[in-house]
Amino acid sequence: MDLPPPWGHAWAGRLDELTIDSEALTTNPLGDPHRRPVYVYTPPAYDDDPDRRYPSIYLLQGLTGQLDMWNSRKAFTRTTPEAIDDWFATGAAAPAVVVYVDAWTSLGGSQFVDSAGTGRYHTYLCDEVLPFVDARYRTMPVPEHRGVAGKSSGGYGAMVTPMLRPDLFGGLVTHAGDSLFEVCYQPDFREAARALRDEYDGSYEAFWSDFRSRPGRGKASDGTLLNVWCMAACYSADADGTVRLPFEPLTGRLLPEIWERWLAWDPVRMAAQRADALRGLRAIWIDAGRSDDYFLDLGAEAFRAELATLGIDDDRLRFELFDGTHGGIDWRYPEAIGWLAERLAP
Repeated sequence: MDLPPPWGHAWAGRLDELTIDSEALTTNPLGDPHRRPVYVYTPPAYDDDPDRRYPSIYLLQGLTGQLDMWNSRKAFTRTTPEAIDDWFATGAAAPAVVVYVDAWTSLGGSQFVDSAGTGRYHTYLCDEVLPFVDARYRTMPVPEHRGVAGKSSGGYGAMVTPMLRPDLFGGLVTHAGDSLFEVCYQPDFREAARALRDEYDGSYEAFWSDFRSRPGRGKASDGTLLNVWCMAACYSADADGTVRLPFEPLTGRLLPEIWERWLAWDPVRMAAQRADALRGLRAIWIDAGRSDDYFLDLGAEAFRAELATLGIDDDRLRFELFDGTHGGIDWRYPEAIGWLAERLAP
């Protein structure tokens, strides 16, 4: 039964719900499911012209996100897929296929990288999700017409994936993406060490056992402890899957050799090493709230400054700091994706 807003939505385009059977995620170290959902949005008039092809944009979730959470409705707002559909329904927007990618893990996320601690989520995205979509939809399967977007950990994935695979992606949108690691991550180490000492006798195993025993009942330290361990599993896991923390658990004292492994994944530091990949992008959107809880507005500034040193001109770059924090910024998605679609259009 069709219902009016706020319960329903009159779709101008179409949102298909599909499933991918991933070889890359089979036997992943966490034992997480290898069959994953994927949403594919086709814009208005997609079905009316069977010869027309479209740019594609891959939308990546943030930490602790899973695909069906895109359909969560907050009071007085549309869901993100509905808001994006309304943007393309205006008729003035350049149309694009939008793909919602699931990269959830039982640690909260994957950072969209290949890691012995979480699984091969970079390979999953680039070598499985992309060809899966291109084989089923009338995309334009070349980097000039393919982009990636996301917020927070998804924004991190949107920054690093085109740097690693310029043969696949030609544009990016990052909303408050994880960057400038000494600012966004390092302050958590002291908080994590104190929480481990006071609540778990210095043991992350004890934290995870406690955390998983009380679903829906949080503690103040949960977010910090989860984030630190998940990032370590992504950035500093050994080849055998052993997760190495970049600090001493009982003191918070930095372990430089492990911390350097994290810094090697910092988009601000990666930029100079991947200069040619970044210079080859057609469009880069960077934004963050001025009061971001994790100071990712400073990371956005630093990433923009690195791009400037690489000679990336303002014609291809849009940068904005807006009034806001880290949460409640889903309203940024439609305009940014529409902007990217215009620049990826033929």
